[in-house]
Amino acid sequence: MTDGYFETRLAYDHRRTVLWKALWKFYFSRKISAGECVLELGCGYGDFINNVTATKRIAVDQWPQFPDYLDAGVTAIVSSVTDLSAIPDQTVDFAFASNLFEHLTVAECEIVLTQLILKLRPGGRFTLIQPNYRYCSAEYFDDYTHITAWSHISLADFLTKNGFVVSKTTPKFLPLTLKSRLPVSELLIGIFLASPIKPFAKQMIIETYKK
Repeated sequence: MTDGYFETRLAYDHRRTVLWKALWKFYFSRKISAGECVLELGCGYGDFINNVTATKRIAVDQWPQFPDYLDAGVTAIVSSVTDLSAIPDQTVDFAFASNLFEHLTVAECEIVLTQLILKLRPGGRFTLIQPNYRYCSAEYFDDYTHITAWSHISLADFLTKNGFVVSKTTPKFLPLTLKSRLPVSELLIGIFLASPIKPFAKQMIIETYKK
């Protein structure tokens, strides 16, 4: 994606910082240990990786400006996610991607997974947050960079086919976008995550681990 994408579809929004701070506090902090190595693929503004507490933090994105948004201590790799050669094999404990695979072809996603499984330690985890096409088909292709449609069924099967074990699938995890009139606060996000009822949720989360 070019700089133009970050000026239109993904312009900087302080609400995104609030969201990821809350997601770390209420969800991901329970999934990641402080002594681990964490990798984010397609990190954009680095909102996830900046909030992570870990011994080693690595962020990959092809957008040349993304390192400017990273906190000190985060290793930036300016590269397509289809090239993870800069990361040593079997060094990553937890890998993460948010809203990434819809921007890639199926073949490109397979390349990512083939490389990623080499970078993960035995038992290493890979978690994805994605728009769930089953629940947002009407607006899925409003983003002109969306290429491939994924549902929680198709993506889980695709991950399994490529050597990952799916440990948890949540078809409705988060609302599709921050572009609404609803307030964004840590407290409200925490309540939303804890609630068994997820109104407006159209993004899924799939958690996996390496065999």
